[in-house]
Amino acid sequence: MTPPADHPAIAPARVGVLLVNLGTPDAPDAPAVRRYLAEFLSDRRVVEIPSLLWQPILRGIILNTRPRKSAHAYAQVWSAEGSPLAAITRRQAAALQAAWPDVRVDWAMRYGRPAIGERIAAMKDAGCDRILIAPLYPQYCAATTATANDAAFAALAGMRWQPAVRILPPYHDDPAYIAALRKSVEDQLAALDFAPQAILASFHGMPRRTLDLGDPYHCQCRKTARLLGEALGRELPVVFQSRFGRAKWLEPATDITLADLPERGVTRVALVAPGFSADCLETLEELAIRGRETFMAAGGTHFAYLSCLNDDDPGMRMLRDIIGRELAGWADLT
Repeated sequence: MTPPADHPAIAPARVGVLLVNLGTPDAPDAPAVRRYLAEFLSDRRVVEIPSLLWQPILRGIILNTRPRKSAHAYAQVWSAEGSPLAAITRRQAAALQAAWPDVRVDWAMRYGRPAIGERIAAMKDAGCDRILIAPLYPQYCAATTATANDAAFAALAGMRWQPAVRILPPYHDDPAYIAALRKSVEDQLAALDFAPQAILASFHGMPRRTLDLGDPYHCQCRKTARLLGEALGRELPVVFQSRFGRAKWLEPATDITLADLPERGVTRVALVAPGFSADCLETLEELAIRGRETFMAAGGTHFAYLSCLNDDDPGMRMLRDIIGRELAGWADLT
């Protein structure tokens, strides 16, 4: 039956997958970084300080001083494809789309563009009546996983005809994830021209109070490192990076540990970042560049940063496995 002229045709039903990552500025310059930080640091899940106290600090100090410094850092890792995080997430989505032609695969950023709500609306308009939201955070944290879900639910709240939705669970201890990490680390270690005395597992830091309030992030990071260490047959000390502000953060700190290692006789080190699904500013600039500088200045002789799973074969096999599992009953992926 042909619909009336004033009513749009209903697209055939499809299943959608939306990959979600943290976010990135549109360009490596101060105005773009300022817009990005204003959105990111205004999220009440990211900065859990009353708005009346925080916003004057954010607007009066941070957004007038931090963007230029951060823009310089972004410029060091920006590529012809743009932001590394956006480029890799886009490639991950394209690889899944190629593997699953009958599923619509898209990607979004929690902060910046493309926005989560925008892509959910586009998927619904394309006929997706079932959508799997996949926050690409292996370890659950309110400041990452929950806020991505918040944005998705807010978009759904404004829709008259909502699609059915599933959420990808955290996968910090999933055997497929640990196996992919093991394969990636072993391959990269084999390509080095030195044998590391220590391999540190560096995770993004969070304020200590998040642990005290019941956030499982700290425990899940440690479990990931323990399982990966067992798979590799060696201990992986856990460290936390990206401290910000004066509050007490999860410890030990990555930069302090790197500065201390040579004094303890450890002059050959490798870093792996199992809390990131894709390389980004925090891995490529903070770890690979500044981490190296810190370690070598303290007396280190050999340093290696081992890249994230990204869209390499081990990582994509893992994503097909864990996302495919969540699509059971919705899509035939055979």
